[in-house]
Amino acid sequence: MKFRAEVIAESVLPTIRVLLASELRDRGLTQRAVAEKLGLSQSAVSKYAQGDISTREVVATDERVQELVDELAPGLASGDIRSVQALIEIERLLQQLSGPGDLIAELHAAAVPELRTVDYDLSGLEPDQGALERERVRASVRRGLGILEHASGFATLVPHVGSNLVECVDAAEELEDVAGVPGRILDVNGRVEVPGQPEFGVSEYVGGVLLAARAAGSESRAGLNLEFTDMTRDALVGTGAESAHLDIESQSLEAAVSGALDADRDATVLYHRGAVGVEPIVYLLGPSAVAVARTARDVAEAQGL
Repeated sequence: MKFRAEVIAESVLPTIRVLLASELRDRGLTQRAVAEKLGLSQSAVSKYAQGDISTREVVATDERVQELVDELAPGLASGDIRSVQALIEIERLLQQLSGPGDLIAELHAAAVPELRTVDYDLSGLEPDQGALERERVRASVRRGLGILEHASGFATLVPHVGSNLVECVDAAEELEDVAGVPGRILDVNGRVEVPGQPEFGVSEYVGGVLLAARAAGSESRAGLNLEFTDMTRDALVGTGAESAHLDIESQSLEAAVSGALDADRDATVLYHRGAVGVEPIVYLLGPSAVAVARTARDVAEAQGL
């Protein structure tokens, strides 16, 4: 008798840890630093580095495993991704790999051939999905903020009212389903200042735009507001995005977003030229906070700001 947890502990997790440890060592981290990042002892890291820990080729070559390692290693090395965030992401991957007929299920079935004769989905034994998703969203916003903090020239794209980077859960319906920065991202003497860690329900402004866009049919899950200039809008459109003008002079911002996306549901660059007492703003929407932040970084760097 072998439980799924044993298969994961014996074959899957050691392989993921070896891959991560190797990547972190290649990035110049000491064994001690790698141990702290991965929550392991230095002796364990030494064994991983020396190849004393057996791995499974089928796990190491799985594209999803490789993609996660490629995503986590740079962030862990730089500090942009915390260990708890990496843990959550690995947990999510383990759940995905445990689906019927997937990698872990097949490894388990190979260890317990009798499982192939019963109709039972072991992937249903999962932790609170809502809690995992909310932590994943917070982790994504943190990574996005890290990108913006280190993006050359991004501070000059921050409007006077400040920016916010937000992302929502899959079934978002209200502001409590949207994570953002408490307060605003500010330009302080040419440096990006982020006042706190991401929280849910704190971005009525940009979060409201994202919810309005989704209510109008947009599939975007993240958003960021920037100072509007024709150059910035054109640069965003130059990335392949579609743009739409927001008529805020005759209606609320949320209504303007709904109207613009009713006309063009694929638009991800929404802008207005301001009004009395209202600063011109461009909103960038996208699939994740990381994706939106990368686009904003690329635009800032391309403009040489």
